[in-house]
Amino acid sequence: MTSLKLLLNQINPFSSRHETTDHHDEEEFKLPNMTSLVIMISMNLLLQVSFFIVVSSSNKYAEYLGGNATFSGIVIGIPTAFAGLSLIPLTKYDKGMYKMPLHVSCCFAILGHVAYALAFRANFLYLILIGRCLNGVAFSMFMYCKRYCTDPRIVGIRRRTTLASWLVICQGMGMSLGPFLGGVLYKVGFSNSIFNGYTSPGWIMTGIYAGFWVLVTKYFEDIPQPPTIMELQSARLSHPIVSLEVIGEDTEASPDYPSASTAHLASPIDKSFRAQLSLITRSQWGVISCMCWFAMLCFFILGSWEANLPVFGAAAENFHWSPFAAGNFIALGAIACFPFLLFNLLAARRMQDRKLLACGTIIGLAGLIIFLSILRTDKVNYGSLFACWWTVALGFNLATTVTLSLLSKQLPPEWNGRTSMAIQYSNYTGRVTGAIWGGSGVSVGMSNFVGLEIAMVGIGAVLFTTLWRDLKTKTG
Repeated sequence: MTSLKLLLNQINPFSSRHETTDHHDEEEFKLPNMTSLVIMISMNLLLQVSFFIVVSSSNKYAEYLGGNATFSGIVIGIPTAFAGLSLIPLTKYDKGMYKMPLHVSCCFAILGHVAYALAFRANFLYLILIGRCLNGVAFSMFMYCKRYCTDPRIVGIRRRTTLASWLVICQGMGMSLGPFLGGVLYKVGFSNSIFNGYTSPGWIMTGIYAGFWVLVTKYFEDIPQPPTIMELQSARLSHPIVSLEVIGEDTEASPDYPSASTAHLASPIDKSFRAQLSLITRSQWGVISCMCWFAMLCFFILGSWEANLPVFGAAAENFHWSPFAAGNFIALGAIACFPFLLFNLLAARRMQDRKLLACGTIIGLAGLIIFLSILRTDKVNYGSLFACWWTVALGFNLATTVTLSLLSKQLPPEWNGRTSMAIQYSNYTGRVTGAIWGGSGVSVGMSNFVGLEIAMVGIGAVLFTTLWRDLKTKTG
């Protein structure tokens, strides 16, 4: 077969070039199974709602059970720490697949929400923390959603930023739906010790995840498994040349997606990885560091504002917000961002990733500077605070679009698992530290709260201006 293909290429080389070009274009624009893609994006939305639905009422819930605002910040942010820890065993046993992590995520999401809801009846403060820690295991799926949308085995290089934009849209929807639903459910009241304003978010999300788990089991199709060692040996014995082509092109065997049955091939893979590691240039290491910093920075700032707004709104003399009012405020800012996030979906197909990053960072920084100025002049009112929150939410949500997709375009395909982990750990670090910082914002002083964030953005600005030429990638 190979000899025949070579003979045809010699007879008609132009046809061969045309076929090669078509195949290359097809590879650059390929997409995974649509039903499975929708399930992964929907899972990302559910996780975002789960993360944010407690934001508006967690401060009051913690106070009722004997906690304080800082403890509330820990409740909001702690899941990401456990998500990072749970990735260690999950990535060891997932075999580069996605169905097993989906089942684990659905299971722990249900357990976590049930524990969070039962804390009221048990009158036990730390049960809400335990529930959020269990949710954290479910939040490990954030990494798999990102990895799925940049997986070179199923997603072409010109589709990755577009799919990442869908994840950011879900992020924006979660930021609006979560706090809004939490605030609305707080209005249920407290006549019932099981289903009330504090516990209802947990029970509602439990039911949603149970239904979604059924859909995952029935409709999700995992990516094809790599060939087993018996299949590889059989292929080598019967068609040695063709088997080499199959391994090299179709299976994309890599250290990130190993098969359990090919464990004894680890030595050559390790040598290959060390060889690839030595080929990574200094500028590429700079790009990796830059993207990890922005992955951490964006979620630090978003997480700190989400945790701080209910606390700041309740403490401010001209606000005195209830959880319902705080939830509506956070949701309104996120909803106002939504049309621009949809526009970003179109812009991502034609705009370079580095320009999207710069645009988002500048918008977010403008919001921080404006907020600092109104704090200094003591002119904080509903309108000025909303303008700042909307600008911050829009800018740093836009910036999160490119952190992983840019790296996936610059580094070898077999690095996708490692870069996904690096970006997700950066996200988790930003989430947990940002939530704690936001809960402590009023006590440390709001000017200091915003000043630290501006300084962190300044470090990021130095990084991407220094590495501007090295951040250039294909669009799409």
